[in-house]
Amino acid sequence: MRRLKIMLLTGALTMMPAAAALAAGSGGGGGGVGGSMPSASAPQYDAAEEYAKAVRAIQAKDYKAAARAADRVTQVAPKNADGWRVLGVAHAGAENWKGSKKAYERVVKLAPDDLPAHAGLGLALANLKDPKAQAQLDWLKAKAASCTTGCDTVKALTSQVEQAVGGAEAASQPSAALERGSLLFAEAGDQAYVQAVSLINEKRFDEALASLDAARTAFGPHPDILTYQGYAWRKKGQFDRAADYYEQALAVAPDHVGATEYYGELKVVRGDLAGARAMLSKLDRVCAFGCAEAEELRRWIDVGGEPGL
Repeated sequence: MRRLKIMLLTGALTMMPAAAALAAGSGGGGGGVGGSMPSASAPQYDAAEEYAKAVRAIQAKDYKAAARAADRVTQVAPKNADGWRVLGVAHAGAENWKGSKKAYERVVKLAPDDLPAHAGLGLALANLKDPKAQAQLDWLKAKAASCTTGCDTVKALTSQVEQAVGGAEAASQPSAALERGSLLFAEAGDQAYVQAVSLINEKRFDEALASLDAARTAFGPHPDILTYQGYAWRKKGQFDRAADYYEQALAVAPDHVGATEYYGELKVVRGDLAGARAMLSKLDRVCAFGCAEAEELRRWIDVGGEPGL
């Protein structure tokens, strides 16, 4: 992750797409699995790759394939709202309203203010003839009434749910507005990611987090994005949220160098030197011939905090 920031500052990152930078800066994939236990032989999925498959399948209107790929995302990254949201879209497209309802309920639990999730949940509940759909419609109407940006999408989603609650047959089909509101595609994700890294270097962390949210919507639970989210929350002093994002990054890519280093630094800040040393030991193993991330974390541990402060 630190190498990626240096590239941006020197202008090198502007010479290649952010999606390529994400792959180049990932610092390791999911890691190997050993042993003979049944759990060790279970399929291992790349969450970001499966997310991309799901998005492509939704674009192609192949909703069953999209649901299969999105389900794999939720297996690898169950705390990631984006994977559950895409699963909700896929199930809605296939008119699997029970599956869509369950997926959107998870999104609302993980991200209570997620507009497309409330719309998707309202649509699913309406098609299941569940009176709880009215609560989702009321929530959407309140958002539409106070809307200042992106109002066309808010109004379109509210209108569709309202029609579905009223029993309109045409509203039973998931709309293009629902898909647009739930997904961003690679080009928009590239732009959001590059902007986020630049904002982090400028210490504009709130704006960076908004851009990282957009990038994650496009790319799914990518470990680089999750690591930067953890870094930004750490800089804002929100250590619990930072730890959550680092843990999500390491769940999808256990040997991710940047997430391991930054999580170790967070542990130093929180006084957990034993935990920080465990992260350092992991870096020494992953970086077989040494790496800057390991040396940086070693300095943090030696001084009991950020070097130079």
